[in-house]
Amino acid sequence: MKIALQEGLLPGGTLDEKLDFAESLNVEGLEISGRGPARRIDELESALRNRGIRLVSLCGQGTFDFLDPDIDKRNHSIAEAKENLRVCGHFGAVGLILPPIFGPPRLPDLTPLADAITLEMQLLTEIVRDLAECAEEQKTKVLLEPLNRYEEHLLRQQERGIEIIKRAGDPPSASLLCDFFHMHIEETDTPATLRRAGRRYVGHVHMADNTRQEPGSGDIDWRTGLSALKHIGFDGYLAYECGITGEGETERREALTRSVKFIQGIIGELS
Repeated sequence: MKIALQEGLLPGGTLDEKLDFAESLNVEGLEISGRGPARRIDELESALRNRGIRLVSLCGQGTFDFLDPDIDKRNHSIAEAKENLRVCGHFGAVGLILPPIFGPPRLPDLTPLADAITLEMQLLTEIVRDLAECAEEQKTKVLLEPLNRYEEHLLRQQERGIEIIKRAGDPPSASLLCDFFHMHIEETDTPATLRRAGRRYVGHVHMADNTRQEPGSGDIDWRTGLSALKHIGFDGYLAYECGITGEGETERREALTRSVKFIQGIIGELS
């Protein structure tokens, strides 16, 4: 297993300075925002050239209208995702992280024909099938992200994400983004959930403690969680998506350094 850090967590005024800090911690991956990354290809290529660190994932995008009743909005979000998948393919990244919706359903309840959830499941199945075809062409993945109940109503547990992927034909280019923070809320046993999902469906991992701050600052049992990932043969990236403890940059640098060394220590023990 390898550690990745989101660009926004890294201290420094330029991307080069941020990557210098990441490499000083022996971090191997960079995760960036999916908001307009196609416009940054030259900048990213220049900053990553001759470094050990690589771009491993895009997180989200500008719009999340995949399940909106307006077909133009849906098509716009799908087109944006495909552009981002092409960026993932360009850099050889693991994939594009996508929560399909935020908040409550937007589709109407058409009972007795179908309720909103049934319609959403059917629509999302077709969208995942379409995006997975694009991801396969780019030799990358679409990574469905279950969120907690306070952020999303439809896709909250890993099992539901797996169900959608299977409904879409179980394409290898579709898997899950498994987030420890969200799982800590929605799963009754995170390590057992990871073992059930297995290496097939755990495509990428987000790291945040129960406080949504850096790993090691809260009460999640990271040794047990990472042991479960080791058990299923996960050898991918553990990407930090969290806040960092501290009031100023110096304190946050120290907290992030402390956390990365903590997780690296567990990975070393499991090797």
